[in-house]
Amino acid sequence: MACECNQVSAKTETERATLRIALQLNAMMFVVGMAAGLWAQSTGLIADALDMLADASAYAIALMAISRSATFKRYAARWSGIILLILGIGIILDVVRRGLIGSDPQGQTMMIFSAISLAVNTTVLKMLAKFRHGEVHLRATWIFTRADVLANIGVFLSGMIVWLTSFYIADLMVGLAIGLYVINEAAEIFKESFVSNELSSS
Repeated sequence: MACECNQVSAKTETERATLRIALQLNAMMFVVGMAAGLWAQSTGLIADALDMLADASAYAIALMAISRSATFKRYAARWSGIILLILGIGIILDVVRRGLIGSDPQGQTMMIFSAISLAVNTTVLKMLAKFRHGEVHLRATWIFTRADVLANIGVFLSGMIVWLTSFYIADLMVGLAIGLYVINEAAEIFKESFVSNELSSS
Protein backbone atom coordinates (compact mmCIF):
# COMPACT_ATOMS: atom_id res chain seq x y z
CA MET A 1 0.00 0.00 0.00
CA ALA A 2 2.81 2.42 0.90
CA CYS A 3 4.51 1.67 -2.38
CA GLU A 4 1.31 2.41 -4.34
CA CYS A 5 0.83 5.67 -2.45
CA ASN A 6 4.39 6.71 -3.27
CA GLN A 7 3.80 5.94 -6.96
CA VAL A 8 0.60 8.00 -7.00
CA SER A 9 2.37 10.87 -5.22
CA ALA A 10 5.28 10.79 -7.69
CA LYS A 11 2.84 10.75 -10.64
CA THR A 12 0.94 13.72 -9.19
CA GLU A 13 4.13 15.72 -8.65
CA THR A 14 5.23 14.97 -12.23
CA GLU A 15 1.88 16.24 -13.51
CA ARG A 16 2.16 19.40 -11.42
CA ALA A 17 5.75 20.09 -12.52
CA THR A 18 4.87 19.61 -16.20
CA LEU A 19 1.82 21.86 -16.02
CA ARG A 20 3.72 24.58 -14.14
CA ILE A 21 6.40 24.72 -16.85
CA ALA A 22 3.73 24.76 -19.57
CA LEU A 23 1.85 27.53 -17.75
CA GLN A 24 4.97 29.70 -17.40
CA LEU A 25 5.98 29.27 -21.04
CA ASN A 26 2.51 30.08 -22.37
CA ALA A 27 2.05 33.10 -20.10
CA MET A 28 5.39 34.46 -21.30
CA MET A 29 4.56 33.83 -24.97
CA PHE A 30 1.14 35.47 -24.57
CA VAL A 31 2.83 38.73 -23.53
CA VAL A 32 5.44 38.50 -26.29
CA GLY A 33 2.96 37.42 -28.97
CA MET A 34 0.36 40.05 -28.10
CA ALA A 35 2.95 42.83 -28.21
CA ALA A 36 4.22 41.54 -31.56
CA GLY A 37 0.70 41.18 -32.95
CA LEU A 38 -0.31 44.72 -32.02
CA TRP A 39 2.94 46.14 -33.41
CA ALA A 40 2.69 44.11 -36.63
CA GLN A 41 -1.09 44.76 -37.00
CA SER A 42 -1.55 41.01 -37.40
CA THR A 43 -4.84 39.33 -36.57
CA GLY A 44 -3.08 35.98 -36.87
CA LEU A 45 -0.44 36.85 -34.25
CA ILE A 46 -3.03 38.35 -31.91
CA ALA A 47 -5.21 35.24 -32.27
CA ASP A 48 -2.18 33.07 -31.61
CA ALA A 49 -1.29 35.10 -28.51
CA LEU A 50 -4.84 34.85 -27.17
CA ASP A 51 -4.68 31.12 -27.77
CA MET A 52 -1.56 31.08 -25.57
CA LEU A 53 -3.51 32.92 -22.85
CA ALA A 54 -6.30 30.35 -23.09
CA ASP A 55 -3.72 27.58 -22.78
CA ALA A 56 -2.21 29.19 -19.70
CA SER A 57 -5.70 29.36 -18.19
CA ALA A 58 -6.32 25.71 -19.04
CA TYR A 59 -3.04 24.66 -17.41
CA ALA A 60 -3.96 26.63 -14.29
CA ILE A 61 -7.37 24.93 -14.16
CA ALA A 62 -5.74 21.52 -14.67
CA LEU A 63 -3.32 22.24 -11.83
CA MET A 64 -6.25 22.99 -9.53
CA ALA A 65 -7.94 19.75 -10.61
CA ILE A 66 -5.01 17.47 -9.72
CA SER A 67 -5.83 15.27 -6.73
CA ARG A 68 -9.47 16.39 -6.87
CA SER A 69 -12.52 14.24 -7.55
CA ALA A 70 -13.46 12.93 -11.00
CA THR A 71 -16.45 15.29 -10.99
CA PHE A 72 -14.21 18.30 -10.33
CA LYS A 73 -11.90 17.21 -13.16
CA ARG A 74 -14.81 16.96 -15.60
CA TYR A 75 -15.97 20.44 -14.66
CA ALA A 76 -12.37 21.70 -14.97
CA ALA A 77 -12.27 20.35 -18.52
CA ARG A 78 -15.59 22.04 -19.29
CA TRP A 79 -14.33 25.38 -17.96
CA SER A 80 -11.33 24.98 -20.26
CA GLY A 81 -13.74 24.40 -23.14
CA ILE A 82 -15.73 27.52 -22.22
CA ILE A 83 -12.53 29.59 -22.27
CA LEU A 84 -11.69 28.23 -25.72
CA LEU A 85 -15.20 28.94 -27.01
CA ILE A 86 -15.09 32.56 -25.81
CA LEU A 87 -11.63 32.95 -27.31
CA GLY A 88 -12.71 31.54 -30.68
CA ILE A 89 -15.68 33.89 -30.90
CA GLY A 90 -13.48 36.84 -29.89
CA ILE A 91 -10.94 36.02 -32.61
CA ILE A 92 -13.65 35.87 -35.27
CA LEU A 93 -15.07 39.22 -34.14
CA ASP A 94 -11.58 40.76 -34.39
CA VAL A 95 -11.21 39.38 -37.92
CA VAL A 96 -14.50 41.02 -38.89
CA ARG A 97 -13.43 44.31 -37.25
CA ARG A 98 -10.08 44.39 -39.02
CA GLY A 99 -11.70 43.38 -42.28
CA LEU A 100 -13.98 46.40 -42.04
CA ILE A 101 -11.44 49.01 -40.88
CA GLY A 102 -8.44 47.58 -42.72
CA SER A 103 -4.95 46.63 -41.50
CA ASP A 104 -1.35 46.52 -42.70
CA PRO A 105 0.20 43.34 -41.27
CA GLN A 106 3.99 42.93 -41.30
CA GLY A 107 4.81 39.57 -42.86
CA GLN A 108 8.36 39.23 -41.58
CA THR A 109 7.34 39.97 -37.99
CA MET A 110 4.56 37.40 -38.28
CA MET A 111 7.03 34.77 -39.47
CA ILE A 112 9.61 35.48 -36.76
CA PHE A 113 7.25 35.42 -33.79
CA SER A 114 5.14 32.53 -35.06
CA ALA A 115 8.36 30.50 -35.47
CA ILE A 116 9.33 31.27 -31.86
CA SER A 117 5.83 30.31 -30.67
CA LEU A 118 5.97 27.11 -32.71
CA ALA A 119 9.24 26.11 -31.03
CA VAL A 120 7.75 26.73 -27.58
CA ASN A 121 4.47 24.95 -28.31
CA THR A 122 6.18 21.95 -29.91
CA THR A 123 8.26 21.58 -26.74
CA VAL A 124 5.16 21.85 -24.54
CA LEU A 125 3.23 19.39 -26.74
CA LYS A 126 5.98 16.81 -26.29
CA MET A 127 5.88 17.38 -22.54
CA LEU A 128 2.11 16.89 -22.48
CA ALA A 129 2.11 13.86 -24.78
CA LYS A 130 1.95 11.56 -21.76
CA PHE A 131 -1.42 13.12 -20.88
CA ARG A 132 -2.93 12.43 -24.31
CA HIS A 133 -4.84 9.39 -23.05
CA GLY A 134 -4.98 10.42 -19.38
CA GLU A 135 -7.78 11.92 -17.31
CA VAL A 136 -10.13 14.32 -19.01
CA HIS A 137 -8.74 17.54 -17.47
CA LEU A 138 -5.22 16.54 -18.62
CA ARG A 139 -6.37 15.49 -22.09
CA ALA A 140 -7.84 18.97 -22.43
CA THR A 141 -4.38 20.52 -21.98
CA TRP A 142 -2.99 18.33 -24.75
CA ILE A 143 -5.86 19.31 -27.07
CA PHE A 144 -5.21 23.01 -26.33
CA THR A 145 -1.53 22.74 -27.18
CA ARG A 146 -2.17 20.72 -30.34
CA ALA A 147 -4.38 23.58 -31.53
CA ASP A 148 -1.56 26.03 -30.80
CA VAL A 149 0.96 24.15 -32.93
CA LEU A 150 -1.39 24.16 -35.92
CA ALA A 151 -2.15 27.85 -35.36
CA ASN A 152 1.57 28.69 -35.29
CA ILE A 153 2.11 26.94 -38.62
CA GLY A 154 -0.86 28.80 -40.13
CA VAL A 155 0.42 32.19 -38.93
CA PHE A 156 3.90 31.48 -40.28
CA LEU A 157 2.55 30.53 -43.72
CA SER A 158 0.23 33.55 -43.86
CA GLY A 159 3.15 35.77 -42.81
CA MET A 160 5.16 34.40 -45.70
CA ILE A 161 2.32 35.13 -48.11
CA VAL A 162 1.93 38.69 -46.78
CA TRP A 163 5.69 39.26 -46.99
CA LEU A 164 6.05 37.92 -50.53
CA THR A 165 2.83 39.20 -52.10
CA SER A 166 1.45 41.95 -49.76
CA PHE A 167 -1.83 40.01 -49.80
CA TYR A 168 -2.93 41.12 -46.33
CA ILE A 169 -6.19 39.14 -46.58
CA ALA A 170 -4.07 36.05 -45.85
CA ASP A 171 -3.63 37.35 -42.29
CA LEU A 172 -7.39 37.70 -41.87
CA MET A 173 -7.95 34.25 -43.37
CA VAL A 174 -5.59 32.56 -40.93
CA GLY A 175 -7.12 34.51 -38.04
CA LEU A 176 -10.56 33.27 -39.09
CA ALA A 177 -9.24 29.71 -39.47
CA ILE A 178 -7.71 29.83 -35.98
CA GLY A 179 -10.98 31.12 -34.53
CA LEU A 180 -13.01 28.35 -36.15
CA TYR A 181 -10.48 25.70 -35.18
CA VAL A 182 -10.45 26.90 -31.57
CA ILE A 183 -14.25 26.63 -31.45
CA ASN A 184 -13.98 23.08 -32.82
CA GLU A 185 -11.42 22.24 -30.12
CA ALA A 186 -13.81 23.61 -27.49
CA ALA A 187 -16.50 21.26 -28.82
CA GLU A 188 -14.05 18.34 -28.63
CA ILE A 189 -13.23 19.11 -24.99
CA PHE A 190 -16.93 19.31 -24.12
CA LYS A 191 -17.47 15.97 -25.84
CA GLU A 192 -14.57 14.40 -23.93
CA SER A 193 -15.92 15.64 -20.59
CA PHE A 194 -19.43 14.33 -21.21
CA VAL A 195 -18.16 10.96 -22.49
CA SER A 196 -16.03 10.73 -19.34
CA ASN A 197 -19.13 11.47 -17.25
CA GLU A 198 -21.10 8.70 -18.98
CA LEU A 199 -18.30 6.18 -18.50
CA SER A 200 -17.97 6.97 -14.79
CA SER A 201 -21.73 6.70 -14.33
CA SER A 202 -22.04 3.32 -16.07
